[in-house]
Amino acid sequence: MRKFGLILGLIFLSLVIVLSGCGTQTGNTQGDAQKAADTGKKVVKVGVSQFVAHPALDLDQKGFLDQMKELGFIQGQNVEFDIKNSQGDPNMAKTIADKFVADKVDVILSITTPSSQAAAMATKGTGIPVVYIAVSDAVGSGLIKELNKPSGTNITGVYSADPVEQQMDLIKEIQPSLKNLGVLYNPGEANSASNVKRIKEYLKGKVNVVEATVASSNEVQGAAQSLVGRVDAMFMPQDNTVMSAVESVIDVGQKNKIPFYTGDTESVKKGALATLGNDEYDCGRQGAEIVAKILRGEKAGNIPSEEIRKRTLLINKNAAVKYGLTIPEQVLSRADQVL
Repeated sequence: MRKFGLILGLIFLSLVIVLSGCGTQTGNTQGDAQKAADTGKKVVKVGVSQFVAHPALDLDQKGFLDQMKELGFIQGQNVEFDIKNSQGDPNMAKTIADKFVADKVDVILSITTPSSQAAAMATKGTGIPVVYIAVSDAVGSGLIKELNKPSGTNITGVYSADPVEQQMDLIKEIQPSLKNLGVLYNPGEANSASNVKRIKEYLKGKVNVVEATVASSNEVQGAAQSLVGRVDAMFMPQDNTVMSAVESVIDVGQKNKIPFYTGDTESVKKGALATLGNDEYDCGRQGAEIVAKILRGEKAGNIPSEEIRKRTLLINKNAAVKYGLTIPEQVLSRADQVL
């Protein structure tokens, strides 16, 4: 009888455990996400090509990965991310793109114009989708033929044409007596060349634009130094080469009391003066939404390219002191963030 009672007790305990497990709600959110991410494949492969290591571009990548996770694409479960960085070398960007094609990835997320151009060339005729982000001039760089319309090819993405006209207005508002503006950029980057052309056209007859060009990050400090005594302020558009060595420009500007403005928010956090710049983290999230559509069955050629949806006015008030400037109150009052 004692043995029989013991058996009954064990059976009862087992039933309690089973029933308790059935009532548990753990993992429901992830389960829903997994269901939403059902692509018909066990694991999909996504190649991520970033042109250079820089806080702004790192934010693009982080926003992309965070949003992909929120959309139900979990690394190691239903997606494999192959993340590569070409360290500012166009030849390496081509090698990375060729590798993704050889690996037959399901989609390529390319960050910046050089990486996107390399991916577009490598995937031609393969059908592998390319989603670009952090590209200022998608048409001028040859990625697509027309904005806001389906490309009919394997390419789509998020274009972030820099608001250079508004950026110039911001500089003039902070420095009304501005006469000479130094612009640092790499003319080999299609997006930078396009932006500088727009700047010169917009400022024609009002402000003299002094160009300081570079071909590599090693030339950035010398280019900035060449502007000392010749300009009243310096500006960097969204240029990958200059961004990779932006600290040297900040140093030259602060030591010589030449205010330095940028096209990206992360450089302002490092010590540049101000920008009306793209929200790179949200740009990455926007790109993820397009990639998710493709992985769920939509064709890249049927998805229109989108304009970046969020921009930020960022002012570094502490840096202004080092540049010998006082930011007008009307600028500070409408800033999204003041450091």
